[in-house]
Amino acid sequence: MMKKKLITIVMGMVFWAGLFGGCGQTEVKQDNAITNSSEEGKEEGTAEEKELTGTIDEIKDFMFVVTDENDTPYSFTFEEKPEGLENVSNGDAVTVKYTGTISEVDPFEGEVLSVEKAK
Repeated sequence: MMKKKLITIVMGMVFWAGLFGGCGQTEVKQDNAITNSSEEGKEEGTAEEKELTGTIDEIKDFMFVVTDENDTPYSFTFEEKPEGLENVSNGDAVTVKYTGTISEVDPFEGEVLSVEKAK
């Protein structure tokens, strides 16, 4: 009777060790694949230049807000002041050239290339 319990316990431990050991390796491979594909997507996504025309609502040392014709505000953050930002002020109609993605709810992911007064 004792032998059966011991065999059952050992088999259970081997089963759990195999289950956890195998899954851990698979997850690491999947995580690496996801990381690599998202990095490639970022590199490819930043190459496309886009434009947004609207009115400057707010300018700070690290960001500015532009509201488009549909009254949707978009925040642009930057590390270095983009070209032309020093030539505009609140209320000016501007065209912003950027790479990346903008959203009214999510933070800006990309780079501001330039800010020009709209004609």
